[in-house]
Amino acid sequence: MFNPHAPAEGQEPTRGGRLIVEADGGSRGNPGHAGYGALVRDPASGAILSERAAYIGKASNNVAEYSGLVAGLELALEIDPGARIHVKMDSKLVVEQMSGRWQIKHADMRVLAGKARKVVDPRNVTYEWIPRERNKDADRLSNEAMDAGMAGVDWVPRNTVRSPVGEVAEFPKLDGDPPVAAAGRPKLSGRLHHIEIWVADLDEGVRSIGWLLERLGFPARENWKDGVSYGGEGFYVVLESGPDVAPEGHHRRRPGVNHLAFAAGTRSEVDVLSRRAASHGWTLLFADRHPFAGGPGHYAAYLENEDGFEVELVADEA
Repeated sequence: MFNPHAPAEGQEPTRGGRLIVEADGGSRGNPGHAGYGALVRDPASGAILSERAAYIGKASNNVAEYSGLVAGLELALEIDPGARIHVKMDSKLVVEQMSGRWQIKHADMRVLAGKARKVVDPRNVTYEWIPRERNKDADRLSNEAMDAGMAGVDWVPRNTVRSPVGEVAEFPKLDGDPPVAAAGRPKLSGRLHHIEIWVADLDEGVRSIGWLLERLGFPARENWKDGVSYGGEGFYVVLESGPDVAPEGHHRRRPGVNHLAFAAGTRSEVDVLSRRAASHGWTLLFADRHPFAGGPGHYAAYLENEDGFEVELVADEA
């Protein structure tokens, strides 16, 4: 494949190690609240060597993605100034433009592309488009940055914690040791980051699951050809369809995840939401035991949509 930035015959690029850069960016609104994430990975072990993310205010997806590329190249330069760098991104636009196959028409992106080419000798950089699902670490970072920016705080890497007075402290991690927080307690790093639900029909999924997510406080934030994401504070849910979805269909009684349970407010709010859900493809499960199908004192509505997905709407404790 032709690369206009490949070295000429007989001219070798700077010799050094080899590093993988993964980068992403996003915008909630496009343009809207935007952020980027970038990381450098060791190609031999797969270990993440360094991460960076930042909120950039109101911007487009494309500007955020280019910003992530620049940050990733800067990280790689800090680790090994002579490294050969292989960039992986799920942005077809950035990959094709930086590879020289597509023109860069937008002025802001021309500036960022020029900045990227000045960070590292372009002859030492190659580009590869990867599917979105293979870029989840960079996607996680960009969403962490947007969450932080929209909350009015700085993004903090996962290997750092905030002290009670707001200072950031770093704690070295020895091999075999669990992450340790400032108070000496194990750091809770295993919280859910997001859930991805594959559906046979995206429009139908948006009509039922998407409608319910928005009512539960997960506003729609991004959409692409085969998917939509709904974001809450530090957590989001993805609905995705497309050719990779197997035709068998979902069934909650098969091995795997049975259902998702959401805190849905007061008992009266659960009642109202479960009634309205009937107009959006949901039916009430365990009607003979509702609203205590989960046991005495557990007030909840169990709903199932036409594709067989189940959700539980749990009321606050009385």
